Amino acid sequence: MPELEAKAPFFRVEQLCKSFGPVTVLTDIDLDIAAGEIHAIIGENGAGKSTLMKVLSGYAAPSAGRLTIDGADVHFTHPHQAQDAGIVLVHQEILLAEALTVAENLYLGRELTKNGLVDDRTMRRVAEDKLAELGTSISPRALVRDISLADRQLVQIARALLDDHRVVIFDEPTAVLTNEEVDRLFDIIFALKARGVAVLYISHRLEEVQKLADKVTVLRDGLKVGTYPGHTLSQMDMARLMVGRELSQLYPEKKPVGKSDTPLLSVKNARVPGFVKDVSFSVRRGEILGFAGMIGAGRTELFEGLTGLRNGSGTIELDGKPLEIGSPREAIDAGIGYLTEDRKGKGLLLQERLAPNLTLSAIGKFHPGMVMKGRRETEALDEAVEEYDIRLKSLRARAGQLSGGNQQKLLLAKVLLTEPSVVIIDEPTRGIDIANKAQIYAFIQDLVQAGKACIVISSEMQELIGICDRILVMREGRLNGELTGEDMTEHNIALLATTDSATEAAHLGGKK
Repeated sequence: MPELEAKAPFFRVEQLCKSFGPVTVLTDIDLDIAAGEIHAIIGENGAGKSTLMKVLSGYAAPSAGRLTIDGADVHFTHPHQAQDAGIVLVHQEILLAEALTVAENLYLGRELTKNGLVDDRTMRRVAEDKLAELGTSISPRALVRDISLADRQLVQIARALLDDHRVVIFDEPTAVLTNEEVDRLFDIIFALKARGVAVLYISHRLEEVQKLADKVTVLRDGLKVGTYPGHTLSQMDMARLMVGRELSQLYPEKKPVGKSDTPLLSVKNARVPGFVKDVSFSVRRGEILGFAGMIGAGRTELFEGLTGLRNGSGTIELDGKPLEIGSPREAIDAGIGYLTEDRKGKGLLLQERLAPNLTLSAIGKFHPGMVMKGRRETEALDEAVEEYDIRLKSLRARAGQLSGGNQQKLLLAKVLLTEPSVVIIDEPTRGIDIANKAQIYAFIQDLVQAGKACIVISSEMQELIGICDRILVMREGRLNGELTGEDMTEHNIALLATTDSATEAAHLGGKK
């Protein structure tokens, strides 16, 4: 596959290296960035993409190598220096002050003043305009702690676009956005390109890379594999370059669900105040049941209510026996495991070592009474690392040092250590590369083949279609329809997610 010859780069990276102590993350990276181009950077988790972007935007200093802009050497020791040079990074992580308003976050550190005083009125007006450009009606007066994760990401994007820049770097910008918000972001990116701005774009969603990228640079294990014309690469081409081998089929073959009509888990009239209204469903052993819907439809809140993370009501039966669940511990003890969508904020203790993270939910097995069972914890971690292919440099590493894919596999191992009969997985592959996605899907298939029931909540319609036996679609806190077999299409999911069931019924039969 021929590499792409760079054309008129104004920002050049030469022989860039980055190490953290004895660990080398990037080695001899060359990169040419041209005005008016969308340049995607792809690679598996841990390939060095985010580290490279942090070096380019002043959040980390290179260990060796050279950066030049318009032929002149530049040295960034702080993000403000990179911003002064016209380079801004939209972070993958949400880096906002939760106690401040949206407008205050947009202007944090660069507040507008009038007559020696902070000009709140102008900041709110400009913030409102910038947010409107992104197709959102977030109030500039709202406190960040009171808005959704998706809205926080839009605020970060708006903050980056407040000023004109020569290079805008997007690191996994769409992970928590709805399809409509993604489309609007793409319009913004194409507008930046038309103005001559260079866009660097990192995403695990290879379909996005296909839509956007003029050039694609592939990293693997901290090394540059090559730079290629975007239009010449299929998604499987990109996957092969990322992992260094041919990938087998992304989704495992679906196996027939047992013929028993008796549900393993039955939920009737579930309610979560302000989010969920009268939802009933069931799932059988050996079945993967998907939950689709727009952000805000109530999917996550439904299962947080069922597992004791939120106040909720309704009737729950597991294997025919009624349950009363008032806390996460009671859900675990009953045999229901829940993998949160927010693995960094709610799922793992990022500053803790791996063993305590793994055994926290099953602590009674390892810490009976006051006696610490360190050897048993270590043995459990060894087994989890092997069984779930968790890639790490040291068993004494902290959870926050793992890549996103390996954090997700650690979280899966943590939940399964409690030996649940029903496993609920919220956004199983958010922010995960394609190789780890294939592994997660295989793990899910193994769970149901072992006689468990699995419920998957996902914003990726193709993911639900690829792995689920049935898909339930929520809209505005209610179930709006069920899809099976050939009816499980993106069109039908979108129809159920955005229209009422009566309108949907008039269309479903003829459009698939």
